[in-house]
Amino acid sequence: MFKELDPILHSQLRLAVMSLLIGVKEAEFTFLKEQTNATAGNLSVQIQKLKDAGYIDIKKQFKDNYPQTICRITTEGKKAFELYVKNLQSYLGKDVK
Repeated sequence: MFKELDPILHSQLRLAVMSLLIGVKEAEFTFLKEQTNATAGNLSVQIQKLKDAGYIDIKKQFKDNYPQTICRITTEGKKAFELYVKNLQSYLGKDVK
């Protein structure tokens, strides 16, 4: 039986952001923008949706008089990502414990 996929993570850009953050402690907005080839506006909206879901934390600060946004995956975000991957595997016919 197919498992339900998390609609928050079932967006190409949000999934890409989560995939990047799962492997690092934190990432700057500019790094995420470069890696995903997203526009600043679209990325901003999507990371806000991830924050609202409790999947990431966002810290805004200044570095050398320039605004800096740092994103970090939360424990809840890690669990949601792992469950999403597990449920996606059910579509591929791979039963994962």
